[in-house]
Amino acid sequence: MKEGIDFYFNEDGLMVFTAAYQLQRGYCCKNKCKHCPWNYGKPKRDTHPDKDAKIDE
Repeated sequence: MKEGIDFYFNEDGLMVFTAAYQLQRGYCCKNKCKHCPWNYGKPKRDTHPDKDAKIDE
């Protein structure tokens, strides 16, 4: 692992894995990582553009 590519240390001194490292690892660890490429633990968003659209009658 290489610092700056696979991980970095945050302002609290904790090691934070990058999305690139996690993708290379190949699976989600389900720890709600900050840069999780699988978005585990992040709120689900409705991406349908017309969900709240009003219909003019």
